[in-house]
Amino acid sequence: MRRFLLFLILVLSLQINTAQKTNFSYLDVFDLQYVQDPQISPNGDWAVYRRMGFDVMKDRAWGNLWMIKVDGSKHQKLTSREVSESSPKWSPSGDRIAFNSTTDEGSEIYIYWVASGKIAKVSQLPFSPSSLTWSPDGRELAFSMNVPQSAPILAKMPKKPKGAQWADAPRITDRVYHEADGRGYITPGFNHIFTIPASGGAPRQITSGDWHHRGIFSWAKDGSRIYFSANRVEDWEYRFRNSEIYSVEVTTGKINVLTDKNGPDYDPQVSPDGKYIAYLGYEDKSEAYQIRKVHVMNIDGSNKRSISNTLDRTISGIHWDAKSGGLYFNYDDKGNGKIGHVSLSGKVTKLADNRGGTTLGRPYGSGSYSVSSNGTIAYTHSRPNYPAELAIINSKEKILRKITSLNKALLDYKTLAKVEEVWYKSSFDGRDIQGWVVYPPNYDASKKYPFMVENHGGPILNYGDRFSIEMQLYASEGYVVFYPNARGSTSYGEEFGNLLLNNYPGQDYDDTMDGVDHCIKMGIAHEDQLFVTGGSAGGIMAAWMIGKNNRFEAAVVAKPVMNWISKTLVADNYYGYANSRYPGQPWENFEGYWKFSPLSLVGNIETPTMVMVGMNDLRTPPSEAKQLYHALKLRKKETVLVEIPGASHGIASRPSNLITKIAHTVAWFDKYRTDKKNEKE
Repeated sequence: MRRFLLFLILVLSLQINTAQKTNFSYLDVFDLQYVQDPQISPNGDWAVYRRMGFDVMKDRAWGNLWMIKVDGSKHQKLTSREVSESSPKWSPSGDRIAFNSTTDEGSEIYIYWVASGKIAKVSQLPFSPSSLTWSPDGRELAFSMNVPQSAPILAKMPKKPKGAQWADAPRITDRVYHEADGRGYITPGFNHIFTIPASGGAPRQITSGDWHHRGIFSWAKDGSRIYFSANRVEDWEYRFRNSEIYSVEVTTGKINVLTDKNGPDYDPQVSPDGKYIAYLGYEDKSEAYQIRKVHVMNIDGSNKRSISNTLDRTISGIHWDAKSGGLYFNYDDKGNGKIGHVSLSGKVTKLADNRGGTTLGRPYGSGSYSVSSNGTIAYTHSRPNYPAELAIINSKEKILRKITSLNKALLDYKTLAKVEEVWYKSSFDGRDIQGWVVYPPNYDASKKYPFMVENHGGPILNYGDRFSIEMQLYASEGYVVFYPNARGSTSYGEEFGNLLLNNYPGQDYDDTMDGVDHCIKMGIAHEDQLFVTGGSAGGIMAAWMIGKNNRFEAAVVAKPVMNWISKTLVADNYYGYANSRYPGQPWENFEGYWKFSPLSLVGNIETPTMVMVGMNDLRTPPSEAKQLYHALKLRKKETVLVEIPGASHGIASRPSNLITKIAHTVAWFDKYRTDKKNEKE
């Protein structure tokens, strides 16, 4: 009898817990938190990380620093300040943490003393610092900061009368790169390397010249030099993919160049024994996709060689191991974030899976790691059912331990969508193509659900098995969502990613439609309930798909390129398309650029289409979206234009805009859902 009662209590408890669970909803976005930029202490005992969340009142992401022991104990806020804190860096001895903090007065450098828990502002800077890097003896910090310059003056204006309200002066530029999406007009000036005493004092500029000096820095073992990457060549604006590794003498400012190949060489890292410099780069072949490899040279720049040739994946985030025998690194493989190690002899070892979870909107690759002197790794760990948490891998046991659960109070009471990996064959050439299917919460295989294709951007990027607000919310609204990694996606090797060279959109369209047909054969998609969307390159693909066929009930084309001729010369990155995307400039290859423009297919479109764009988008300007909308209006096809005020290309950078994007997509599709139509009838 007692066992029966216990069983009954358990069953009732499970029923109550199930009943209490609800689907993930729009306002839940503001309750999500995630781990960013984990930094483990040199001895491997502690980790500090930036704890990220969303402010529902100010409609923005926020973050400040927290500490935790690697066994998961003593989880605590680093300071008592409720302001933005970022970029934590442990001192070489582990007794202090340097970090940036932003207040209404600007961004400054702060120091936290581990033993006492005290903090102090050690800088008073005119502009925001970046790339904080400790000197080997812990006495100084290097950082990068902008040094402004005056804009060109072409004409001398007469002096206006006192009190006169004349128009603002014209904005004049003679630079190739003068504006950036999400940033707007770039104030003239160059970033230079500075040093500052770690105990506070005057900053000292140690580089000069009309070039940018930023990115990752690394000090010589004796502290006499700082190694950095820059593009200090005469025509640097036109050789925009090029950069070299340099050293600068801290006391004299004398600069020495160590590399000279055509292409990017960057992220220098001096080995602990001071003998080598590791860096990332590739020989620029002006292709759509080129693998970044790990290179090593002697400290004087001699004996350059690549040591990661056996791994056909792009590498990032390199860190030497303590014995100077090899390097740790990030890479993506088949839509999943990894951490690996490569020895100086070229042996590659995978150390961790599921790195990611810091791009919450869509399931892109992301995340980071750090490693202690004893080889313990701290990294951002994510699965489709939670954003980035802090995970630890001990160097001896090699066992993964997730030591934070920032979203337990929220997600334990939500019924989330299930994400399933699928593989299928390309009808064009038989290649294996990977994708993922997201099922609505409490999915019932006996029921018929609307099927949504969500195309990723880039196109040289990848989706994967990571947490995604958009995918979860679409599924919560009753859609089966399919997101593929068609050819051109990263994490499948250089040849696969480069298949779009001079052929975009191309057979990536076939790969996507093959995925739709595969899901129809699986019985989870139905010919009369197909929908398609995507943003940026995904918007291009969505527009291309409805121009190629009329199988979809409705489409949402977000921030697309419709006309490569008009887009190329007005986008913020206008200078970067020729030859790496299509041969020549638009005026040299008019037919080629037009051939791959979705606008060339607009006469075929019968699909009801919502067009969406941020009004401040400088990457795929609103004029591109309007070309599609205006063309469909002139053809009297069902369409609507949604312009989001204040939004740049990254529409989802503000939580409310992310919700706006999803809600409007769902509302448009719901108009054409069979089950919704039946409900109304």
